[in-house]
Amino acid sequence: MPYWLLVPGLLWLIVFFALPLVYQASTSVQTGTLEKGFQVTWHFQTYWDAFKEYYPQFVRSLLYAGTATVLCLLLGYPLAYLIAFKAGRWRNVILVLVIAPFFTSFLIRTLAWKTILADGGPVVHALNSLHVLDVTSWLGFTEGDRVLATPMAVVCGLTYNFLPFMILPLYTSLERIDSRLHEAAGDLYATPATTFRKVTFPLSMPGVVSGTLLTFIPASGDYVNAELLGSTDQKMVGNVIQSQFLRVLDYPTAAALSFILMAIVLVMVTVYIRRAGTEDLV
Repeated sequence: MPYWLLVPGLLWLIVFFALPLVYQASTSVQTGTLEKGFQVTWHFQTYWDAFKEYYPQFVRSLLYAGTATVLCLLLGYPLAYLIAFKAGRWRNVILVLVIAPFFTSFLIRTLAWKTILADGGPVVHALNSLHVLDVTSWLGFTEGDRVLATPMAVVCGLTYNFLPFMILPLYTSLERIDSRLHEAAGDLYATPATTFRKVTFPLSMPGVVSGTLLTFIPASGDYVNAELLGSTDQKMVGNVIQSQFLRVLDYPTAAALSFILMAIVLVMVTVYIRRAGTEDLV
């Protein structure tokens, strides 16, 4: 019976994941045009040509995704800690607020940031008053008094949209920690900082690993934030793939770019999980 219960899930994965993946793999080694048709000619040179032409977008995508992941961890861990240990009867309310952005579409949430970061808006005015934009402009994150159409705007959008994917695994992992371990650490005269460093954070590593993966992987392939909040100088590899599929109609290059991104992310994730030293993912 357990094996029969697995059949629907396996069929779903085969039909909607494995078969499209195989089709995309065959597309990546085809040559031709949309008018004359594409033929499988095992043209692996497409992979090298695509990477050589668009490697800046790969680097930019990984850099933006990595920055957003770090920011999500720095913002999400304290909030997850608060929900798990300090929220009390307000826990469910805060959890609802965390997932509240999912009540609207991804596109609407991202478009809202165009209004928030609009030129002359209150956010830009406040950042100017605090001379924050002077520093970010010097670092190359913004341009003059503008935030929109800069790397900072794209990273802000990525951070906001994927922050819940960081908070929820962290909360789940922290909530599992036995409070008696904290009491035992206190009985052994450990300071709160030592307790966090020796007990809380190591035991929450499954949540940290899960949250960073759930944030970094989709962020690296995202194209909506760069499309709406950035300019041509902030285009990510997801934007290139989207353009190749829908505008240029160069399906082999688009498929090759997709597989290159998947391979890079897969290698990075494998190394990261091995370095993290935990296989107990939330």
